[in-house]
Amino acid sequence: MESQNIEYKKTWRDEYLKWICAFANTEGGKLYIGIDDNGNVCGVDDPHKLSEDIPNKIRNSMGLICTVNLLDKNGLKYFEIITEKYPFPVSYHGKYYKRTGSTMQEVSGVELDKMILAVQGRTWDSVPVPHITVDDLENDAIKLFRKKAKESGRLDDAALDVSNETLIQNLHITEGSYLTRACMLAFHPDPEKWVTGAYIKVAYFENDADILYQDEIHGPLILQVEKTMDLIYSKYMKALISYDDIYRKETFFFPRAAFRELLLNAVIHKDYLQTTPIQIRIYKDKIRLWNEGTLPKEVPVEDLYKEHVSKPCNPNLANVFFKCGMIESWARGFSKITRYCEEENAKLPEIDLSLGGVTARCFASEVYLALMNEHIETEKVPLSPKMSDKMSDKMSDKDKARLSVILDYLNDNESISSSKAASLIGEEIKTANRLLVKAVELGILEAQGFNKTRTYSISFQKQIMEKKNRK
Repeated sequence: MESQNIEYKKTWRDEYLKWICAFANTEGGKLYIGIDDNGNVCGVDDPHKLSEDIPNKIRNSMGLICTVNLLDKNGLKYFEIITEKYPFPVSYHGKYYKRTGSTMQEVSGVELDKMILAVQGRTWDSVPVPHITVDDLENDAIKLFRKKAKESGRLDDAALDVSNETLIQNLHITEGSYLTRACMLAFHPDPEKWVTGAYIKVAYFENDADILYQDEIHGPLILQVEKTMDLIYSKYMKALISYDDIYRKETFFFPRAAFRELLLNAVIHKDYLQTTPIQIRIYKDKIRLWNEGTLPKEVPVEDLYKEHVSKPCNPNLANVFFKCGMIESWARGFSKITRYCEEENAKLPEIDLSLGGVTARCFASEVYLALMNEHIETEKVPLSPKMSDKMSDKMSDKDKARLSVILDYLNDNESISSSKAASLIGEEIKTANRLLVKAVELGILEAQGFNKTRTYSISFQKQIMEKKNRK
């Protein structure tokens, strides 16, 4: 039966040299001449001539030495051609081939780069990068690495109290006098200079077609992870507020710690030979995280939440993240995601390979959906007399008129930025900022995020309490 390592052919044709090339570039194998597709021996014509021609053609076209055995079954002669796996890429007439299951495929482009590295026993992230030195690396990224490595206990003071150059060497992300791709990705301020697509895109979607706003996160991968988490959980993902007696509680629709594991998994396992960045689509009650890559063949998608082996696509990069305590080294990421989701009664992410990469879909918990429905019911409640009194007591007539315009906007929109508010009231941003801050102080609005990512929304808790008071 034909398989990854066995191929049957009834007669010899020179084009079958491609199959021998494919065996040499994969795991080796056996090509039988004189056997049909069902494994039945049918014999060959002129076996003695072929016993000379086949070895010569293999050697002259590819420089390979294969074992060619002339076998006999019930008087029928057939050949067994045994090809070993070669330690270097083998081409046939300038083209490269490999075995995939029981088929032979030509390899080119990105796949050829991967095959060459695999044949050499190397990984993509171990390749040296010329023209960069330790002095070119982002100092903030190295500082963050030192801080997290110390906090996690993965490296002790003696290992961390060294120069940047020694630290990088001790992480085994150098080759001779060169830094490797793993080092460049983790610590260089502009990894996209060498690797197109080494960044993260985030967008908020009102629906599958309409984007409300978006951001791109660039720089060293270690900093990209931190910046992306802060951005998503301050600007993009709205925390709903509830109260347990007098205690204020924030509820996100997906646990922060669980999403962090998914993001780290995407960054470390991304296929950086591809040029598309990691993409995060956020809706009001779900997230879709996608990265260009695949799962190890030993780990089918249905086994991700079961015990499985750790086989990172970029092992040197993974080691950097492990040493600073950001990931585990025992394929425990999905076990941790399960624990975090259970702790917050959240739904487990759904993982699939349907979009040409690895997709993680995260959905809002039942608790969040219930809170969201409660807030929707109160979103368009007009300001109570009590809040109107606050405006009258603390604001000028001009500011009250300005704030009313902003509140009208917020009756139909979840939040507003300072620039949008300034545009609505026809004033400078500093005037809008002053007005928004005053409204927060009065409990009319709530602020989310920091600095440039800060937005404002109607204080739902005040609205709920005022509504209950009126009842």
